[in-house]
Amino acid sequence: MASQRHKVVVVGGGFGGLNATHELAGADVDVTLVDRTNHHLFQPLLYQVAAGILPPGLIAPALRSVVRKQLNARVLLAEVTDFDLERNVVRATELDGRSVELPYDTLVVAAGATHSYFGKDQFAEFAPGMKTIEDARYLRDGILSKFEMAETTTDPQERAEWLTFVVIGAGPTGVELVGQVAELAHQVLPRDYRSVDTREARILLLEGAGAVLPPFSPKLQQYAQRTLEKMGVEVRLNTLAVDMDHESITMKGPDGLETIRAKTRIWAAGVQASPLARMLAEKTAAETDRAGRIAVNPDCTLPGHPEVFAVGDMALLNKLPGVAQPAIQEGKYVGKLIKSRLAGRPDAAPFKYFDKGSMATIGHKSAVAESFGRKFTGLIAYLMWGFIHVLYLVGWGNRLGTVYTWARALYFSKNRGHRIITYEQASYRIAEDRTRTGRPSPIMPRTSRAVTESTASPDAAPAPQPEAPPRDEDRAELG
Repeated sequence: MASQRHKVVVVGGGFGGLNATHELAGADVDVTLVDRTNHHLFQPLLYQVAAGILPPGLIAPALRSVVRKQLNARVLLAEVTDFDLERNVVRATELDGRSVELPYDTLVVAAGATHSYFGKDQFAEFAPGMKTIEDARYLRDGILSKFEMAETTTDPQERAEWLTFVVIGAGPTGVELVGQVAELAHQVLPRDYRSVDTREARILLLEGAGAVLPPFSPKLQQYAQRTLEKMGVEVRLNTLAVDMDHESITMKGPDGLETIRAKTRIWAAGVQASPLARMLAEKTAAETDRAGRIAVNPDCTLPGHPEVFAVGDMALLNKLPGVAQPAIQEGKYVGKLIKSRLAGRPDAAPFKYFDKGSMATIGHKSAVAESFGRKFTGLIAYLMWGFIHVLYLVGWGNRLGTVYTWARALYFSKNRGHRIITYEQASYRIAEDRTRTGRPSPIMPRTSRAVTESTASPDAAPAPQPEAPPRDEDRAELG
């Protein structure tokens, strides 16, 4: 009787999980790729969905289409709820609520990360983050709805509140997003409105550290701050958000406490590993850091379980940042290691990360980049950023579509082609009880229906399941 093929279960269809799956193409294995969404999200360009530049489909191709030519791989849309490391089984919940067990010989967990509010999870209701396609669409609808409200109100104070936008966190995500809000308000929208001058918008960027873009060199930090200020952004350094509600935000800076009336607050200040990392740590006695990432061995395996790998944002290895490149390289490394073991070569060199550099865009024709010891700013950095990001998109159709959409939005029409909202969307976005009225909480993915039902208030509407956290991005990096 023929021997059964080696079973590999990959949890998470982000950069780490997808690259591990691709690396196993043609190998004598059966791969099951499990994810809570049906798409692979290119998270570094997510902010452009929030800004109305790109449609979601260009940066989030369906996982089934991505692996359709890989005959030894299948995709399962389900939520992983538990790991039985003794029986080598992954437990998951399917869309209809039924449980399913997925046996494995090798397990690769690349579940990514989600928002972190540094212990103040109540801020999630007032300052949504941007880690999923749903988050980006929610922010886009909310930003555009605020301009619509400013157009209709006749009270100057109320109009000022609708036109005040606060982004918390000046890492690459915060800088890129606040730059797009500034371009919308000051360059794109002024000619579209009659009763309000959108150039009156007040846009603030808060950062607890002493400089924007903390991972970058001082030269690039200074360039980014100068550029943002020229774009009309108020940069507040050494400033923390200490309280907020649906109408205002209170910050603590060098001059003490200050409260600003603002209808829009966006969180871009931190990430936290998927709860699956802590679940694995409890089962293997592995350590976790403050962000919830699980410590792995030099070959990305878990202590005492050489058949279980953890990669990407949820893994703690050599203090690597939670960005795309470590996840991509770890995924490829793990795929090669699995093939090596099947070929009778169990010993492998430890994972070694090759840092190709980092980059962030600030606005149209403005970006910063550093690679191999060299630093770039302005147009050349902007072109480098565009080339690398297009290169890492999945599929030539998405690459060409992105280049065409950029050309139309940024050069020819100087507009944003994906600004569609409806009355229902706009009225929903400006309602106060957003999380309680159905928007999935951005804090953590739910782990079971029982938990959801037991914690819901009696009069709350049933909340849909949130999308899976993204795999990788706190800064964008070179390819």
